[in-house]
Amino acid sequence: MASVFSHAVVASSLGAAGSPSRQMPVRYWVTLAIIGALPDLDVALYPMGLNAPFILGHRGITHSLAFAAVFAALVVRLVFRDAAWRHAWSRLWLVFFVAMASHAILDAMTNGGQGIAFFAPFSSARWHFAWQPIEVSPIGWTAFFSLDGLRVLKNELVWLWLPSVVVIVVSRLIRGRNACVVS
Repeated sequence: MASVFSHAVVASSLGAAGSPSRQMPVRYWVTLAIIGALPDLDVALYPMGLNAPFILGHRGITHSLAFAAVFAALVVRLVFRDAAWRHAWSRLWLVFFVAMASHAILDAMTNGGQGIAFFAPFSSARWHFAWQPIEVSPIGWTAFFSLDGLRVLKNELVWLWLPSVVVIVVSRLIRGRNACVVS
């Protein structure tokens, strides 16, 4: 898996690119960061012996596209339920879905770990992409805050953080240009 930090950064950059408005409330950004990292809560089931190939194991159902779709809908209904956001619900759902699905996509690009159950619960097949430039992150805080974790972060700076910054800058430039055209 990519690190929890990088999942949050990538999800936030996707949120910057797809946000329904130039100015979004703090809850939007916090929600993006959380749902970007949330699928890895499945590691809590390790002590129960639930791992691949179990659907509830790491990189199982919480990494699936179906889970991302349903969870994104729940987030929109719970976090943005007030009428002022009703016009943007579809856009918010799409942004949160893509942000959460990005987690599985990034994990499928790592050079280790189990494959991703993209199509759970409809299929238990696990997938990795052929191109795997992202170093797999150690699981657990102690393992992560080590030399191995530092090596992973260096790799993620190149493959995830730098592209995320580019996405944010380009989306802001486009929004700025469009704002000038509309005004």
